[in-house]
Amino acid sequence: MKDYWPVAELDAVRRLRVIARSTPGAGFAEQLIDAPLDQVWALASDLENQLPVMITDIRSFTVTSAVGEHLEARARSPLGLRTRFDVVMRPGWCLMQSRFVLGGMAAVAERDGTRFAFFGALRLPGTGPAGRALDPLMSALAARALRRFTDRLARPGAG
Repeated sequence: MKDYWPVAELDAVRRLRVIARSTPGAGFAEQLIDAPLDQVWALASDLENQLPVMITDIRSFTVTSAVGEHLEARARSPLGLRTRFDVVMRPGWCLMQSRFVLGGMAAVAERDGTRFAFFGALRLPGTGPAGRALDPLMSALAARALRRFTDRLARPGAG
């Protein structure tokens, strides 16, 4: 007898959406962008230059090591707070986590453009499901980050 297992293939944006919806205290935003995937991802994957533009709580983001798809980075806030991030970076996929923050971006080609998604969550100890109370605030922040990204992408010479 042969066993047949169900298979569910999810593209990068759908995977990020699943992570966001299963994470308390998370915000998620996505948009169809009228630009090719290569152009969108070239800008998004430039973490050192783009994250401080997209997220106002990051003054600087510096990649400190890179081995294949695994990166380590240090982020600094405008108040001088610092944290270390572990990052997985692949074409169309970026997932980042520090002790208190989880975030990511994803992009897939769709029609004549690119579907791009941004996700951010606070990892607050002891909040569990109570962290869901933060979802509306985090969703607004994710939408703002996405808007800042698309505004920058629309500018000639962005990057």
